[in-house]
Amino acid sequence: MILDRFGAAKVDALDLDAAMVAKARRHLADRPGRVRLEVGDATDLKAAFGAEDGTYDAAFDFAIIHHIPDWRSAVAEIARILKPGGVFVFDEVSAHALARPTYRRLFDHPEHDRFTAREFLAELPRHDLAVTGAFTRISGDYRLGTARKRAANRG
Repeated sequence: MILDRFGAAKVDALDLDAAMVAKARRHLADRPGRVRLEVGDATDLKAAFGAEDGTYDAAFDFAIIHHIPDWRSAVAEIARILKPGGVFVFDEVSAHALARPTYRRLFDHPEHDRFTAREFLAELPRHDLAVTGAFTRISGDYRLGTARKRAANRG
């Protein structure tokens, strides 16, 4: 989707699950040199990709951060790797959704430190990510939006 819909020239993507990375490699085999897939942790993109500060134009979160026990570190890592003016696109599941009996029966999610849609949005500015648009859907279950990395102060 990032290649096709957003027009990215190259994409780095990761997952903790090696089976999911292998599946993605098979699915994207027709895109040689455009996608780098690694098994890795979203709280340490330097280990996964050698990602230096301010080197990415965009970062995408397709309902992954709520799976990360230290989700604030993942947000901080996204902010760290974005260039000033870089865009963070997110689609997140809130604590409200995760508390539903169907979610608890069907899916495995961390129980500790879940966030509401409001708490997720409040965390972004703490990492120099200015929310440029966001909306909630399905009774507060999901928060979709974008944020832009603020330029460094030149004091």
